[in-house]
This record gives sequence, C-alpha cells and structure tokens, in this order.
Amino acid sequence: MQTDTRMSSIEVKIKKLDGELARYKEQMAKLRPGPGKNAVQERALRTLKQKRMYENQLAQLTQQTFNMESANLATENLRNTMATVDAMKTANKELRKQYGKIDIDKIETIHYDMEDLLEQANEIQETLGRSYAVPDEIDESDLQAELDALELEGEEEGPSYLSDLNKVPDFVDEPPVELSEEPEKEAVKTTA
Repeated sequence: MQTDTRMSSIEVKIKKLDGELARYKEQMAKLRPGPGKNAVQERALRTLKQKRMYENQLAQLTQQTFNMESANLATENLRNTMATVDAMKTANKELRKQYGKIDIDKIETIHYDMEDLLEQANEIQETLGRSYAVPDEIDESDLQAELDALELEGEEEGPSYLSDLNKVPDFVDEPPVELSEEPEKEAVKTTA
C-alpha cells in the first residue's frame, strides 16, 4: 500500500530526529548558559517541532489506514450480506414451489391408511401367534406336579446319553486318539 510506504518513511524521519535531539541534549548538558547554549536550544526546538509535525502526519496516516480498512471490511460484510440474502430468496422460492406441490389432506390420508395397515398387520401376527389345542387356562399346580413327576423319572433312570460318559457313541467308527502323553485320570463321581 502507498500509505504504508509513507508511514514507514515518516517513522524513519522521526527516528533520525530523535537521534539529533539526543545529540542536542548532550551538548546542552555540557554547555554553560550563554549564546552557544541558546543556539543549540534553538536548533533542538526546531528539530522538536519538526518531529511533532511528523508524528501528527503519522497519526493522520494511521487513522486514514484504519478508516480505509474499516470501509473495506464494511464493503466485504455488505457483499456477504447480499450473497446471504440472495441465497435465502432462492431457497424461499424453492421451498414455496416444493411445498406448493404437497397436499396436507393427502398426507393425513396416507398417515391414517398406514395406521390401519399396521393395525391389521398386528392383528394378523396375533392370529398367527395363537396356539392350537392348548387350553386358555392351565392350572399352575397341575404344571408343577407334572414337572415334579418328570424330575423323579429322571433321577431313577437318567437320560441314556449321559449314562456312560466314557463310552464311544454308536455313530463313531474309531475311538478318538489321545494327544497328551500322560494318561488322563478318570473322573470319579463321589456322592456325599
């Protein structure tokens, strides 16, 4: 930016003037009051006025830069706002066009039809889930007595598939080959 270049140039001039003012200050500290000291003081005052003038210019340029950046930001925000408004207008038109095609009465009819169909499906499932030849009311005590009787039968005979755990089943042609080298100890059932 041209403004940034001007600001940099002014800052260099201010630093140069600061150096001159430091030199004048040293000279005035060494001089005794009189015409020599007054001449150095006059030059220091002119340098200080010049420095103030450059500082004012720098402050003005800084403010101008800030104003330009603010204007650019406002312009960019306005562009973004306009783009957003245009997008909203387009979306609004499209939504109106699409919703204009929708008939709420048809939607309600479809909804009620769907409810009826689901209710019919539930009735069908209930019908298919009914048991045949099972009385609706079974006495719990009768069921418990039958279960107890089954348990007593099982204790007397025991299921045939559990009668001999070490016997090879009939459907196996050859007995299994033991992979471990140590012979396994047979489990002995103890009753207490």
